[in-house]
Amino acid sequence: MEKFLRFPISGSTYILVSATNIALISQLTGTTTAIYYKSGGSATDVVTITHASLINDGFRDFVQNQVINALQTPWTAVSFDVTPPVAVSGIAIS
Repeated sequence: MEKFLRFPISGSTYILVSATNIALISQLTGTTTAIYYKSGGSATDVVTITHASLINDGFRDFVQNQVINALQTPWTAVSFDVTPPVAVSGIAIS
């Protein structure tokens, strides 16, 4: 079953990010966190979240906890609203 995290974007609207088929969540820098997804074959899809500075893997831990919370909701709750500890300025898919 598909589940999504609903992230607020500063000065914009909301963006849905898949909370399923995640292989790894990694805080790349103090201001970027990547979610790596399992996909067909050896390919990996990546969502990179750009956010205000947060050290010591704080944003990675936040995202991991929100994924767990989202996956624990009833099957009819497809979208899970998150309230990040710092502002999110963008989300890119590659």
